[in-house]
Amino acid sequence: MQSTAMDGQLTHFNAQGQAHMVDVGGKDFTHRIAVAEGRITMQPHTLEKILQGDHKKGDVLGIARIAGIMAAKKTADLIPLCHPLALTKVDIALTPQTETASVHCRVSVETRGQTGVEMEALTAVNITLLTIYDMCKAIDKGMSMEGIRLLLKSGGKSGEWIRT
Repeated sequence: MQSTAMDGQLTHFNAQGQAHMVDVGGKDFTHRIAVAEGRITMQPHTLEKILQGDHKKGDVLGIARIAGIMAAKKTADLIPLCHPLALTKVDIALTPQTETASVHCRVSVETRGQTGVEMEALTAVNITLLTIYDMCKAIDKGMSMEGIRLLLKSGGKSGEWIRT
């Protein structure tokens, strides 16, 4: 018998306690959505450089957005027990916030499939923020990534979950 999240068990372990990839073959194909967020805080002058668009490495936010999309598509290569998915949409919104010297990242991922896209959304947030860090670390090594979390998931047998 396969354990499910509904019975309070971890799904990536079989009855013998060994790690395994969950069998999703019997699940219905449904429209699945996940939304995740996070932020990177930095020195005000770092954010100014990003906003001026004259960073010597190029368009920081544009490159970070592409990196996040690529990461969502490669999640199964990074997380050992994730299923490879055919994503139908990855949307990454980056919002600079001058009052807090930060960039807020919100990622929405969609598919029509047999398993959810929460890991893809969370991976995209992390890699987007890490790319900003990588591009700006020469001028600000003290940047901090925080608040990375799932906001919403919908579709599948468990239905909708929204962070309150």
